[in-house]
Amino acid sequence: MAKTSPAEFINQVRTEARKIVWPTGRETVQTTIMVLIMTTILSLFFLGVDTVFNAIVSWLTSLAR
Repeated sequence: MAKTSPAEFINQVRTEARKIVWPTGRETVQTTIMVLIMTTILSLFFLGVDTVFNAIVSWLTSLAR
């Protein structure tokens, strides 16, 4: 593998950086809202799963008393 000089590396980085397409403000807001919605849904799901498992474990430990 050929070694790249620091100047060539900087040129390659600049070339790649010009290819970046940044999201618009609207896309950023939409993505943020979707992440918040999905996070809320998943947190409620895992709260429900945890509550069910807690009830099962509590029931099983009550049998052992």
